[in-house]
Amino acid sequence: MGMRSAIVVGATGLVGSELVKQLCESDEYVAVTVIARRALDYSHPKLVVKVRAFEELAESDMEFAHEIFCCLGTTIKKAGSREVFEKIDVEYPVQIAALAKNRGIQHMLVISAMGANEKSFAYYNRVKGKMEKELIEIELPQLSIIRPSLLVGNRSEFRLGEKIGEAALAVLNPILIGPLKKYRSIAAKQVALAMMVIALQGKKSKVAIYPSNELAQMVMPEPEKELEIKREDVFNWDKLKSNELEPLNEELTFDKSKMEKYKVKQDTPKD
Repeated sequence: MGMRSAIVVGATGLVGSELVKQLCESDEYVAVTVIARRALDYSHPKLVVKVRAFEELAESDMEFAHEIFCCLGTTIKKAGSREVFEKIDVEYPVQIAALAKNRGIQHMLVISAMGANEKSFAYYNRVKGKMEKELIEIELPQLSIIRPSLLVGNRSEFRLGEKIGEAALAVLNPILIGPLKKYRSIAAKQVALAMMVIALQGKKSKVAIYPSNELAQMVMPEPEKELEIKREDVFNWDKLKSNELEPLNEELTFDKSKMEKYKVKQDTPKD
């Protein structure tokens, strides 16, 4: 069993909720702390939930951990305005990264988007690109940027646009091959698993970017099996059988008669 600890921010979302479950059920982690705006429906002996408003988040709210996973993300429709959208998707992750660096947390993993680019024509991709740029500028000890394609899974809220996208990609996924593989939709559960694999065995570079097709192929390695040593391999009991004992070398056998000439007679009086 491992002795790792993790912090998850954004644990009520599609990927975050899956990630919390997988971390808690993993033998590699003994403690999982969630920082969220509301309580979770999920509980586990390893899990501690801190309900906090992100605007008021302080360094003291963040325990030391081996990794911090940032799964924050929303839509403009849900946020209500571009200002709120950018606060959730840029300001909060950057604020959390700065606090994590001050606490000595060595590795931050953050969910971005496949088309993230601060110079993109698409507003959503520009915002994600801006987030990535500002996180890189903080110079964390290690930053892993997760860029999934369209996420599929059971969301708590209905998103018409994403439902249409899911239906379309369900048909198109099989024919998206070669360079087009990165456009395939990906299950939130798989992204969560990939994040844990990256935390445990990912690239050790200061900044690493993981595209969706790479995330889709990640699996948790099987634990190495201990070499089984059979009892009979350690002790060869057959050699102990009396009928199979090797005969003793006669020359090496102790001959008492040869010692008689060296025996000193104790009864002989001395002069």
